[in-house]
Amino acid sequence: MKSTFKVLIYLKRNAIRKDGKMPIIARVTVDGHIAQFNVKLEVQPNNWSVKLGKVIGQSPDSKQCNAQLNEIRASLYRIYHELQQKDNYVTSEKVKNDFLGISETHETLLSLFQKHNEDILKLVGISKSQTTYRKYEVTRKHLQKFMLLKYNLTDISLKEIKNMFLCDFEIYLMTTVGCNANTTAKFMQFLKRIIIIARNNGMITADPFANYKIHMTKVDRGYLTQEDIDVKNLTDKEIRTSFDGKLWIMTKRQKTNVQSNILLLDVPKMILEKYKGKAIDNKLLPILSHQKMNAYLKEIGDVCEIDKEITFHLARHTFATTITLAKGVPIETVSKMLGHTNIRTTQIYARITDSKISNDMQALAGKLQGIEKMFRI
Repeated sequence: MKSTFKVLIYLKRNAIRKDGKMPIIARVTVDGHIAQFNVKLEVQPNNWSVKLGKVIGQSPDSKQCNAQLNEIRASLYRIYHELQQKDNYVTSEKVKNDFLGISETHETLLSLFQKHNEDILKLVGISKSQTTYRKYEVTRKHLQKFMLLKYNLTDISLKEIKNMFLCDFEIYLMTTVGCNANTTAKFMQFLKRIIIIARNNGMITADPFANYKIHMTKVDRGYLTQEDIDVKNLTDKEIRTSFDGKLWIMTKRQKTNVQSNILLLDVPKMILEKYKGKAIDNKLLPILSHQKMNAYLKEIGDVCEIDKEITFHLARHTFATTITLAKGVPIETVSKMLGHTNIRTTQIYARITDSKISNDMQALAGKLQGIEKMFRI
């Protein structure tokens, strides 16, 4: 990130000493922002060249003063270039403080991100899920690769993150990484969380997200129709007898910790019976990794000639849409079974199918048959 740099040496004429001398001031300007300090040298004003920014004359004192001023200029330029190479974050105040030996620490993005993720990892199984930790880690790694590619940096000061940085990262995700709009938006949300932590802890004052809007695109989430359904699977761990004497799946949603209770139907019972005693770690079903499960589901979809991208998460959409809502189960009931805290979330999962509309309208037509006679001529 390029910047403009200038050093000006001048006399502070409104601070004349008793002996008539005036203090020499060094002014550092970076991108129009000024920082200045007294260089601890004084000179008679009639011996000073405003144009050259140095002492006039060949006296030993004049030569010594000019040599010190030249050394100050050289040091300031050296500090400026070193700061650019080190963390690419340069301000006039930082150049001044570095010259004067005043330490100025800047929190960096990836170091804060790393600490945040380590804290998340400690909470896995308590209040956070392994999936949440994994998503933050993937975001951090994308940022790390992005900064190395775009700016040739291994880290960046939080104070240097501006709107352009966010826009560049968004473009990187959508082009180099190949993320779609919503996946990109998710990564930007994780980054924003880190920025919020930085602001809340006083590491930065300005919000780089102030003029940056994260947009989620509405998508038509997939689901299997009744004709598509080939296998049914369960991963829930607790089966209990409820108030009605029947078996229920009673568990809590990992994300929201909201209770989710689902009546165990006959087909799931048969599946559980089939795998009884075959799973490990007291689980009801033989659980595979997320990647392996999706790979097998893809094979099943190919064998069944289902022209849809079948994933394990698709089961929730199918349950909400084809199994329940399309069969007349009220959306409030579906929302409760899915463990949602807001019915709007359920409306994303469970859309009204054409078959449901057809059945509802046929039912309405039956109720209107008596009324139709009133309008016959």
